[in-house]
Amino acid sequence: MSALLIADLDWNALLLIAVGFVAGIVNTIAGGGTLLTLPTLIFLGLPPALANGTNRVAIFFQTISATAGFKSKGVADFPFSLYCGISALFGALIGAQIAIEISGDLFKKILSVVMIFVVLMIAFTPKLKPNNISAKTTGWHLWISILSFFFIGIYGGFLNAGIGLVILVFLPYFNKMSLVRSNASKVAIVSIYTLGALIVFALNDSINWVYGLVLSIGNISGAWLASRWSVAKGDVLVRRAMMIVVTALAIRLWFF
Repeated sequence: MSALLIADLDWNALLLIAVGFVAGIVNTIAGGGTLLTLPTLIFLGLPPALANGTNRVAIFFQTISATAGFKSKGVADFPFSLYCGISALFGALIGAQIAIEISGDLFKKILSVVMIFVVLMIAFTPKLKPNNISAKTTGWHLWISILSFFFIGIYGGFLNAGIGLVILVFLPYFNKMSLVRSNASKVAIVSIYTLGALIVFALNDSINWVYGLVLSIGNISGAWLASRWSVAKGDVLVRRAMMIVVTALAIRLWFF
């Protein structure tokens, strides 16, 4: 029995690392990797709330890795990301508490509805075009962004699935950022508010630390690779990745 248990743990670890690696790439250059990792954790036997909390361990380390990767390429947006991240953190504390209190069945239904909404929103958004307009990260653009990210943080703390796609629509259109710069801001903001959500899940014993840390190995590796590669390839890669991810989300929601 002990040998079989060890074999199961080995296979589970390999699966988590592989899925985490792909999710780290997808999350960093677009968004939606949670729709790979969250179902995998549930498949391995974790209840939805526990899987949701466990997934935050990987997201936190993944976004730290991605932020460092972008910074190593000279892409960062301080202090804009810090201000928006702190605002989102307060929202995430609320969202994470809601996630802990709802039932597993309701959680799954909300996941389906939210992702359909995200897919439709992206599908009917005009194609983003490169521009030479300077990013607008001060004045009233900053204050509206701070307020907006509080509400984005509530959803991020609650579920986080597809949040990258939402941010990659908001920042280029409202703050006039390039997609690469938006990606760098995105991972920095998510790393800040995920810390708040992680604390809430931890205080409520809603984290499987072994699975979370193993999953993090894959997420960190994928995020570091994608953050450096996406800067080299530019906005074209990010746009293509967004199209692929949105299509994959739509197929999953329709058939499964």
